[in-house]
Amino acid sequence: MTKTERPLVGITMGDAAGVGPEIIVRALNLPETYEQCRPLVIGDVGRFERTVAGMNLSLTVRRVGAPGEGLYTHGSIDVFQATDVDLSEIAYGKVDARCGAAAVHSVQRAARMALAGEIDAICTAPLNKDAMNQAGFHYPGHTEMLGELTATPNYSMMLSSGKLRVLHVSTHVALQEAIRRVTKARVLEVIRLADSAAREYLGIEAPHVAVAGVNPHAGENGLFGQEDIDEIAPAIAEAKAAGINVSGPWPGDTVFARAHQGQFDICVAMYHDQGHVAVKMLGFDGGVNTTIGLPIIRTSADHGTAFGRAGQWRASPQSQIEAIQLAAHVAQQRLSRKVKAGV
Repeated sequence: MTKTERPLVGITMGDAAGVGPEIIVRALNLPETYEQCRPLVIGDVGRFERTVAGMNLSLTVRRVGAPGEGLYTHGSIDVFQATDVDLSEIAYGKVDARCGAAAVHSVQRAARMALAGEIDAICTAPLNKDAMNQAGFHYPGHTEMLGELTATPNYSMMLSSGKLRVLHVSTHVALQEAIRRVTKARVLEVIRLADSAAREYLGIEAPHVAVAGVNPHAGENGLFGQEDIDEIAPAIAEAKAAGINVSGPWPGDTVFARAHQGQFDICVAMYHDQGHVAVKMLGFDGGVNTTIGLPIIRTSADHGTAFGRAGQWRASPQSQIEAIQLAAHVAQQRLSRKVKAGV
């Protein structure tokens, strides 16, 4: 590795019937993307050719057989064909098992490339959970799929928008199940992941981790539930004893606003909507989803497939652009550390 080498970021296509290909093409139509990384799209060549034509852009789509074959220059989109099915004529905005299967195959291939060191990071575009399940892949989402593909038992989803960064104790489960998953062991695990994420992904040397309570007013001393007393507070105490700068449990209706104001560096939410609503209220088009705890770098656009806009060429690429930028930044930091270490 050399200090001037740009990291190679694998960008998975997502669901071909959604806005994934469009927001990827918009991101790759920016010269600055190529200044930050070498982007390799992992998906379907025909779909990207149709997308470029539909958007009336003067970009060339190149099929490559391996990461080393890419040109990685502005004006040319390098695509690794990850599916045996031609998706170029698939209808936009409709659930299709073929798109679900192709989206999963793209992520699987990207994960293998990242684990083998062929690419430096993964940035995923949105997939459709219904299409994925119709294709026989019963994952709640990217996060759980990548946990399995990398054999990682302990991981968490981090959403970020501006100064608000939130990790989640649980994500794609029913609310009753989410409450059952609020255990001392899991909360402690996510506190540790939050501390690590703030250091590596955000460059904060001594982060302040804030932990949200699960009940209203963080339980109000047991008046509104015992989970905050029995599970969350002991996890915070153990994390403090281990040297982590952590506080809480704080009421969920105030902790995220305080973090956005700069009082905390990163937050731990107890369940999906508790964290997601706060982040998406701040920046629906610009949030970034990152999986923390994996042996590989993975970021993603923080929105869905937007079937209602697919094929109309008006989807905002901002979240995808920011996700690529973050993947490139973290990968560059890792590469720089390897250079310094002589690896």
